[in-house]
Amino acid sequence: MSRAFVKEGAPEVPVVIPPRPPLPAGVANYVTPQGLAALRAEKSEIEAARAALDDTDPDAGREREILTGRLRDLVERIARSQVVDPATVDRPEARFGATVTVRQDDGAERTFQIVGVDQATGEGSVAFTSPIARAVTGKAAGDAAVLDTPGGPRPLTVVSVRYGAD
Repeated sequence: MSRAFVKEGAPEVPVVIPPRPPLPAGVANYVTPQGLAALRAEKSEIEAARAALDDTDPDAGREREILTGRLRDLVERIARSQVVDPATVDRPEARFGATVTVRQDDGAERTFQIVGVDQATGEGSVAFTSPIARAVTGKAAGDAAVLDTPGGPRPLTVVSVRYGAD
């Protein structure tokens, strides 16, 4: 947009940097090796985008501020990361990195992997902080679990727990 159409003295719109998914206070940022690789790739992309900004563009300063803020948050998240490799885990109960299959009371089954908050997409993965991950953590195949939902508690049965490559 041409600077000719910007009203002189108009207040600057504050820069809003979207927050990363929240972590509970004092909790490490548990990540799988793939999750850490994705965070590092995102960091590289932001650094490249910031380096590519044209300093002669009047909007570059605002964009640089946004990218710098995102980069700061990302660097902090990576520094707090604690890698847990599901391929090295051999335990019967569900923990971080496990792929869990549960059966609902209506017989429907759902399979998901418990991953870090930045890696959880909802498409076959859930954050370790999510209600369903908390419901099944510590449970083994055959164990009952209760998922707290806004509509009330829902019983689940853990069908299987596995780690490593599928």
